[in-house]
This record gives sequence, C-alpha cells and structure tokens, in this order.
Amino acid sequence: MAISRTTAGIVAAFLTVAVGCGGDDSSPTSSGTNAGGSAATGSGGTGTGGSTGGAAGSSGTTGGTGATAGSGGTSGGTAGAGNGGKGGTGGAGGATGGAAGSGTGGVGTAGTGGSVDGGPKADGGPAGTDGGRADSAPPEGGAPDTLQPPIDSGPACPPAPACNAAPPDPGPARAWRHAAPGGAANPRGRDQFVTPGAAQWVIGNFQYGLGPVEAGLQDEEVDVYVLRNCGTAWEKLGTALTTGATPSHPKVEGVDDASGRIFFEIPTAQALGVGRHRVRLVVGGDLTVIDMFIEVVPANTPIVVSDMDGTLTDSETAQFIAILTGTIPNANPDAAQALHILASKGYRPMYLTARPEWLVKTSQDWIVAKGFPPGILHTTLVGGGATGPAATTFKTDELALMAQKMLKPTYVIGNTNTDADAYNNAAILPLANRIYFQYTDTAWNGRRIEAYSALLPEFSALPLVCH
Repeated sequence: MAISRTTAGIVAAFLTVAVGCGGDDSSPTSSGTNAGGSAATGSGGTGTGGSTGGAAGSSGTTGGTGATAGSGGTSGGTAGAGNGGKGGTGGAGGATGGAAGSGTGGVGTAGTGGSVDGGPKADGGPAGTDGGRADSAPPEGGAPDTLQPPIDSGPACPPAPACNAAPPDPGPARAWRHAAPGGAANPRGRDQFVTPGAAQWVIGNFQYGLGPVEAGLQDEEVDVYVLRNCGTAWEKLGTALTTGATPSHPKVEGVDDASGRIFFEIPTAQALGVGRHRVRLVVGGDLTVIDMFIEVVPANTPIVVSDMDGTLTDSETAQFIAILTGTIPNANPDAAQALHILASKGYRPMYLTARPEWLVKTSQDWIVAKGFPPGILHTTLVGGGATGPAATTFKTDELALMAQKMLKPTYVIGNTNTDADAYNNAAILPLANRIYFQYTDTAWNGRRIEAYSALLPEFSALPLVCH
C-alpha cells in the first residue's frame, strides 16, 4: 500500500465503524444513467433474491440490465425495455432481450439460481451472528456458489471443496476463568500452507475492542475444531489457553507471541492429510467463533500470490474509505476471473497484504463477496499495518517462509514498489510471471498490464498442474 493504515485504523476506531464491513452483500442497490441518449442501466444489486429489474431506456436506446440473482434467490431481475431500441439483458443466466424494432424493445428474461454468496450466515452464536468465514460456497450448508470463468478455460482441475458443513455444536458457554472481556470481539485465525510431515499449528488471536485499541483475551479457553478435508463431520481436536500479557511462547510460522494468541499444535495422531481443511476456534466463555484454513500441499505446489490494495481493489485507499463509509470496496474488473482460471488450472491462491491484522475478517469477507477463489490469506501482525520499506520486509519475510517449505510462487501480482522489491527478493522467475497492474517495474522489469482481461486467454491456455 502507498498510504499509512495506522491513520485509517485510528479514525475508524473513534468513529466506531464496524470492522467487519466487507462481507454483507444482502442489501440490493440500484443505479442507472440515461443522459445524452446513452443506454439506461438499472442494476438491481446482488443480494438475496436479486429480483429488481433494470430501468427503461429512453427513445432509441437499450433497456437496463436486470439484477443478478443472489444467494438463495430464484431469479434475476427483468431487463428494462427500450423505446425503439433493443431490449436490455436479463439477470445472470437470463436470455437477451428482443431485437430492435420500431416500437418498444423486447424484455430480457432473467435466469434462475443464485450467483453471489451471502457471506457468513447466522448459526446461533453470540448475538445470532456467525463470526466464521465463508469459503467458495455459503458456509453453513447452502448450495455451492462458485463463480465460473466467463470464457472457456479448457480442462480444469477439481474445484476447491465447498467446506460448508453445518457448524459444530459447542455446547453452552462456560464460566470465564477470569473477568469477562470488554468491548466487541474481533478474533482472527492465521491461515497456513503446510507440507506433509511438517508440524501443523493452529494459530489464532482473540482481541476485544476496536481496531488499534483492542485488548487481548488472556488465559481463557478456546476450543479447536476441524472439518477434515472439508467433509461433513466436525472433529474436536482439543482446547487451548490464550496467552497472557507476558510473551511465553516461541515464534511459530513467523508469528510472535502476544496477549490473546493461541498456539495449538495438532497431535501427530490427528494430523491433517493433503487437502484443504477448515478450522473453527470457539471461545469457551462467550462462544465467539472464527474460522481459518490449513492447506496441506506437497512441496513445489504451484501457487499464485497477489497483493490486495490497488491490485485487486480498485484503488490503494478503497478499504480505508470503505471503513469510514460502511461500504464494500470495488474489485478491479476481471481480477477475480483471472485468479479463478489459474485456480482451475491447479494454482493455489495466496492473498498477501500489508493491511493490519485486525482487518483479517474484513479481508476474508471481501474475497468471498467479490467472487475471488478461496485461498490462504496473510496480513501483517501489527495493529497499524505496514507501508514502504516495512511492507517490503513483511512480504519478503513471508515469501522466505514459504521457500523454507519448498513452496515458491509461480505467479505473483502487485502494483507498487514494495511488491516489486519483495518479489525480486524472492527471485520469482521468469520476470514475465511478475505481473503488475497499471504499474511499471523499472527496477526489476516485471510485466505491466492495463487490465486483467489481457490475462484471461493466456491463463486459459495453461496446462493443468493439479496436485
């Protein structure tokens, strides 16, 4: 990122804006223009049902676009009619409207089925809200909702599992070992790539409060569950205690001990096999929950690493503005499709961002809401995030940890000097596989792209590298 997130976090904290603003796609919105004779576009939003129709075009123009059906929706919106022009396009899966005529244009018919995940679902947790994380499908038992590439990408590897089994029953809340924490819970888990035979750590952080003024939950019980291979049955692995004010645990997976963390090593007898596994952490005292993912992959598994701010979002400051306004940042067009095609070829996504750790949940929700493929997410481990040389160091260290596991990214995507320097420090080759969105890497000669659409045919032609 090119700006400080410390300022963003502090402003957000004192404005008491909810951190988890990135995962709500349930409220339809409507927008449209009809100036200067251009086509009217009435977008009905992508929330539940998604049935709003597009606006009618003015004389001689094209009718508006109908809404896309949301999660659980049964139909998209009906396209608007254009007077003397052709009918608008229907919702997702809908047919194109009628051809141009002398009278009112045809009306497109919407298709059926949802195409947008509704994000985390209620599961009877604290205040009725699931603090868990959505994956490529609704997390609590809904139908799969995986976004498909808009072009034929050729043969594909098996898709990532939905990982959406109903949550485990944690039982009633237990008595706190100490005083109950104050403030709202903002827990987060640390996703992991792990190679077979290596130690498997579940790392979490349980903070209460908002943003940079959080306080760690000390010496309290956290139950650890796993949905092995993203199957149908949850398994309780054990219970861990959060750490106290004085660091007492050695660094694990690049994570230093601090108040409120847990470090739980999965017993050898219960070790996870090759595959994707969903881990759920539940605080015994109030049933606060958070999800994380562990992917056990063979050495040399092909991986694509991408920055987020300005690379996947439509500006460097989009997340900062979203926190202040309670909105969801836009994604750059075709960015999700490009990563989906790579994932379909067998490349494992990793989202590597210098955002502060307290934005983990927001970042996870945004990845799902904008249709990016499921993967591993790593933020910085500090409250203010990182910029400039500190961001370069953070990303360089993360890539070095991957290299120690014999995991070296095949493709890397970024948009700033910090990305370019980190990717060069990691010796990512060939240079053409260092892809920079609207940024020219003059120092290391990575490849600049103006739009992600330029990558779609190239990625579609790649051979399968499934493991």
